[in-house]
Amino acid sequence: MNKHNSTVASLVLIFGVFLMLNGCKKTTKESNDAASSISKEEIQKTIYADEVIPFFDDWKLILGDGSNAGIANNFEHKDFFYTTNDDKGNWVVFKAPNGGDTHGTSNNTRTELAQVKKWYPATADDKLTATLKVMNVSATGDARVAASHAVVVGQIHSADEFENEPLKIFYKKFPGHTRGSVFWHYEINTAGDDNSRRWDYSTAVWGNDFSVVGPTENTYPEEPKDGIALGEEFSYEIVVKDGIMNLKFSSEGHETKTFTKNLLVSEYTTTDDIPQQTKDLFFPIGQDGVERKNAYAGEGCFFKLGSYNQTNGKSPEVNKNWCSGAETHGGDIQKQYQDGNYAEVWFKKASIHVSDAAVSNEGYFTKND
Repeated sequence: MNKHNSTVASLVLIFGVFLMLNGCKKTTKESNDAASSISKEEIQKTIYADEVIPFFDDWKLILGDGSNAGIANNFEHKDFFYTTNDDKGNWVVFKAPNGGDTHGTSNNTRTELAQVKKWYPATADDKLTATLKVMNVSATGDARVAASHAVVVGQIHSADEFENEPLKIFYKKFPGHTRGSVFWHYEINTAGDDNSRRWDYSTAVWGNDFSVVGPTENTYPEEPKDGIALGEEFSYEIVVKDGIMNLKFSSEGHETKTFTKNLLVSEYTTTDDIPQQTKDLFFPIGQDGVERKNAYAGEGCFFKLGSYNQTNGKSPEVNKNWCSGAETHGGDIQKQYQDGNYAEVWFKKASIHVSDAAVSNEGYFTKND
């Protein structure tokens, strides 16, 4: 072979080796990219709420923008409803701003589940349990307004007549306090045709009841010594059987509390029966009614669970118990989230037992709330 041919052959051989090595490198890079992509997909896999608490077939979800998300299997909304985790596992987050589009005629936003079946107290055998922690309540609000800095985390609601609420479970914490209060309300099922005179009676579980407010707009009452801190777990159990509502509240390091309320026979059929707490809190704003003798007998009721923010931007001059005058940034949700003007509740466990007597509650979702 002459010198020229030998040189050409050497160049061809070198080029071939280069192509082979480059091909291997490309294949390896493609393989690494594929592996990296699979790994990223696995890491970023969404955990939906029904994987944490598998009971969503029994509920429809209302979001903090007033929309109805329906049955929330395989669903999340990063502004209102999603999952997160900490060193104790996965949680379902319910988040609602102080101001925005609300559901029905309510002044308050909510990210909340509503049971799709209703049951009747007289024939009920129904149960709701939950383990949760409240992570935030509104940073602003008039301290003289009882609903300021509060969120409702569980309810029994009527689907009939006036659609009143025989049970609301509250958490409330004033700014600057470490501990907040847990209390529950019974709302009367007003006698007669005028429901504007309805009122609530509040019972303390840990800390204070609803009636403990600040002396001025920006000053607060004494912090409760036996209260619950933000981020501190507590549990509730609601059982309604044969017309009797039984409540149980528990939290590590706190006394377990139980309560019983008859939903078929009223305690408040005359003005003399009305508690002094109610006279002090509700009579000044014209809510001074009495209750029908059979209370919630004959009314279809259903459970609710989530974050029903009780703090809103409406002027306290409208209603000194329920209108907080809090910051809403004109309904801008992200601005409210940035400066703490929202309610956020995390649920770790929950369960529902629906009695055989329960019937469809679909009609409720077209009504006001």
